[in-house]
Amino acid sequence: MRFPDTMIAQKLFFTKGVGVHKEHLTSFEMALRDAGVAPFNLVNVSSIFPPGCKRISKEEGLKILTPGQIVYWVVSRNSTNEPNRLIASSVGCAMPADSAQYGYLSEHHSFGETDSKAGEYAEDLAASMLATTLGIEFDSDIAWDEREQIYKMSGKIVRTTNITQSAIGNKDGLWTTVVTAAVFCDMRFATEALINGQVYQAPVSSADNSQPTNGVSSNGDKQSK
Repeated sequence: MRFPDTMIAQKLFFTKGVGVHKEHLTSFEMALRDAGVAPFNLVNVSSIFPPGCKRISKEEGLKILTPGQIVYWVVSRNSTNEPNRLIASSVGCAMPADSAQYGYLSEHHSFGETDSKAGEYAEDLAASMLATTLGIEFDSDIAWDEREQIYKMSGKIVRTTNITQSAIGNKDGLWTTVVTAAVFCDMRFATEALINGQVYQAPVSSADNSQPTNGVSSNGDKQSK
């Protein structure tokens, strides 16, 4: 029996950056350079943290990638050319206690919010999406701090976090751009079979490295920051 090939990230890192320039597009490029991801062909994807995916440092992640490579990321960005206007972009993350279950990433960008405010909102978004997936009951009208405790006391959500970048618009009216992202790396092609309602995967090759692989990383360290 043949099964379709599916590509799954084994590792992920977070990054952020700020760029300033008279041209809007170039300010975005400068933000990418500040974040360390300008050399790659970046493809936006939606917001799932793959099962078994391991969070690594930005430095470790960049060593895996090659200039010109197609790289998938979940990104939040924001820009302004209004002098002294506060802007922010944030990516929130919520991880389940069960490493075989997928987690959530969320994107949020705003005006007039501090790092703390924007980051809390993004983190809340990710946690709430994961909570509804896991069947955790909560009141969406109560404060984030209270809901965070409910989520973690359920035993189903082990950790929530965010990465946020804010900046104040250039005083001379140049474009200011902020970027935050979760960047996927160590992509593996896996043969996937659905048997008796369970998904079984066996990696057969690496998209980041053409050498064959004999195993899957299935125990990512979700507790590291």
